[in-house]
Amino acid sequence: MDASQIYILIAVVVLLIIAILVVFVKKKGVKPFTPLVGLAFAFILAGIIFGDSRAVGYSLMGIGVILAIIDIIQKLKK
Repeated sequence: MDASQIYILIAVVVLLIIAILVVFVKKKGVKPFTPLVGLAFAFILAGIIFGDSRAVGYSLMGIGVILAIIDIIQKLKK
């Protein structure tokens, strides 16, 4: 494994730990994630995993960020 693959592995592990903590540590008054947030998270993870090809990696991450922004805008309108 070269250095870039190690950084990608660390990033994926950290994101998975954060996702697990968010799912299992529930606070009162906190709304659960919408399916759009889950889809955005999946696209961002896919962008990190398939980051060997810059065009594919950045495209997938961009789609994930756009979906997250759309979800934020939808929540603000409610």
